[in-house]
Amino acid sequence: MIFTETRGNDQARPAQVGFAAALLSPIASFGGIYSPESMPGVDLDFLEHHLASSYKQLAMALLLHLDIDIDPSILQQALDLYDRFDDAGDPVPVVKLDDRLFVSELYHGPTRAFKDMALQPFGLILSTLAQQQQQQYLILTATSGDTGPAALETFRNRANIRVVCLYPQGGTSDVQRLQMVTEDGGNLKVIGIHGNFDDAQAALKSLLSSASFKQRLDELNIALSAANSVNFGRIIFQMLYQFHGYLALVRQGEIKLGDEIILHIPSGNFGNALGAYYAKRMGLPIAKIVIASNANNVLTEWIKQGSYDLSKRDLIATTSPAMDILKSSNVERVLFDLFGAERTRELMRQLDEDGRYQLDAAEHAQISDIFAADDCSDEEGSEYIRQAFSKGYLVDPHTATCFKTCLAAEFSDRVNLIYSTAEWTKFASVMDNAINGHQPQSDEAALSAVAASAGIKVPRAIADLFAKPIAHPLVVAKQDIENEILKFLESSN
Repeated sequence: MIFTETRGNDQARPAQVGFAAALLSPIASFGGIYSPESMPGVDLDFLEHHLASSYKQLAMALLLHLDIDIDPSILQQALDLYDRFDDAGDPVPVVKLDDRLFVSELYHGPTRAFKDMALQPFGLILSTLAQQQQQQYLILTATSGDTGPAALETFRNRANIRVVCLYPQGGTSDVQRLQMVTEDGGNLKVIGIHGNFDDAQAALKSLLSSASFKQRLDELNIALSAANSVNFGRIIFQMLYQFHGYLALVRQGEIKLGDEIILHIPSGNFGNALGAYYAKRMGLPIAKIVIASNANNVLTEWIKQGSYDLSKRDLIATTSPAMDILKSSNVERVLFDLFGAERTRELMRQLDEDGRYQLDAAEHAQISDIFAADDCSDEEGSEYIRQAFSKGYLVDPHTATCFKTCLAAEFSDRVNLIYSTAEWTKFASVMDNAINGHQPQSDEAALSAVAASAGIKVPRAIADLFAKPIAHPLVVAKQDIENEILKFLESSN
């Protein structure tokens, strides 16, 4: 599998790299990222062959089919980490909610969010490659709430790896923040910033492309990589469960092999949606990929109108904070795949300089053929949470946004599969308000209230967070991030 640069080549980097190189150094020429040059096809014979395969067997078959330059024994070790999930035999259960409506539960890993699906294997692979190269790596990650805990969990105390995680102070739930700031691995540093997720992501991309920062890292004999979904090492594992969800529906007798389905994905940074896009490109029978947004509905506007416009927008804090993102970095890979490097570079230049770009009619038609979209208000989301609860199902506020997209008449004649990205425990205060009408003072109180209403127990991994000591109290201004990172590296070198 060959990767190339989304914005073309600047002659300072290789124009093409393998998967391992793209994983270790994800930023490409002109501030772009690496993307597959082509995708191998998958036919119905392949799918039929894997109808009885376990998740790990299917995942391994797909990774080998993609022909990535990682030793299969390392891939197997990485996939074996799915044995740590709630059910080793079925780490991603597909649950029926209603006629033609199903949920793929992606949150059964150690940090209770879908990011574990990609980051659990990613962490082992990256650490193994670093050891093989006898190279120390700094892994940067910016989080809107779920990437951070999952990255810290997978990299904690792994050899040859140090991790710095940036999160927006006040921009995550209490549980998400505690999952990060109580992590005690000696190779981890968590930094809150005064700003929002877009600020954190911008700081990350700036550091990844900064010559002076890289020079200082070179002096410390440290190489630089990232755990955000700008890294295709994340995306490749987000492709796998698209195939699993489809085959689960076939096994359950809800569809026949070859029937097309509709995917509904709550989206912020577009990584989950990109995994679905590549699966569709490979031949998985997907009729439409439907993007659900909250009030930060830039993706809805992009898909419906072909306009990506940040020039008159400010980020809105919502009850689905992991989706409070305006600049979705993985859209760039779709632009590249459809329109090529030259056009992608021009569109991204316009977005950086003018805060907006407009696709032409033919380009917009291509986007509309693949994607559909809608947005969901906080009030609507709360109502969908109540409706699901009345039927005995707990759905978090991000997944709830997909219940609106599922109402579209155009999807009523197909099987609809929602991707549920987080367990309800991550957003207990929102859940308590929606279900019980409470205005809880803390997530801790809300967890108890929702658990009592549902007749269940709060998972030990979540309940214990509130008694753990804070290991990372630091919150800084954006301009101080680089200095704090260097202090951490120098003190631990």
